[in-house]
Amino acid sequence: MKLLRVGPVGSERPALLGQDGTLRDLSGLITDVNGALLADDSALSRVRDAAESGELPVLDAEGLRIGAPVGRIGKIVGIGLNYFGHAAEIGAEPPAEPILFLKAADTVVGPDDTVLIPRGSVKTDWEAELGVVIGSTARYLDSAEQGLAHVAGYLAVNDVSEREFQIERGGTWDKGKNCETFTPLGPWLVTADEIPDPQVLDVKLWVDGELKQDGNTADQIFPVGEVVRYLSRFMTLYPGDVIVTGTPAGVAMGQPEPKPYLRAGDVVELEIEGLGRQRQEFKSA
Repeated sequence: MKLLRVGPVGSERPALLGQDGTLRDLSGLITDVNGALLADDSALSRVRDAAESGELPVLDAEGLRIGAPVGRIGKIVGIGLNYFGHAAEIGAEPPAEPILFLKAADTVVGPDDTVLIPRGSVKTDWEAELGVVIGSTARYLDSAEQGLAHVAGYLAVNDVSEREFQIERGGTWDKGKNCETFTPLGPWLVTADEIPDPQVLDVKLWVDGELKQDGNTADQIFPVGEVVRYLSRFMTLYPGDVIVTGTPAGVAMGQPEPKPYLRAGDVVELEIEGLGRQRQEFKSA
């Protein structure tokens, strides 16, 4: 299933994108697409049955804003340097263990919402990434297979990053990861049954129509199941938590000087195979 949330900011309602491309209203069946829904097999079965029946009300998609496809996110965990190509382009050795950072849930916006370049920023960068949404509580998992079994679904993410804040200002990476609007999600949460292998997905990103990133999740150093297993040894993952699994080569930081960091007026589009497409215009904060 392709689950999403539509409507004004703060007033989104749950919806479903049918196999025929029709947008259908789920608000008469569930209250939201969130961790509580993703952990409730019976509720998901009702949604699936209703979708197959074709009886859900149709929504007019014209002019309808698409919000982030998951509401009430508890935490967002990022994985740094998780593609061999990205590590190579910035001259870094592939890490021996996953590099972790946290993004605040209040950085989340919809897939086509405006993204704000922070005041004083000169190195705002793009990062197309596969996002993983947890469906059942994960603690001390023993295998990558168990890790995959705890995944509810997948979504596209732009892990927007301010590289000066992140790398040159000391402290933690979090300073360059948590500026407002820095985590566009969506458009859809695609349930795990529709993505049998998350390690074969094409990941592409364009800036002002120019292709910048053209990768595949097969290049990940630590695949999805292993990432979930690893994280579960250090923190408890709850339904609705989001893991942002790293970006392929092609970010601004990896380009020759002068590096083409984002400026107000730039338009970023990204697409992950099977997970839909995003489009953001960047403006000054």
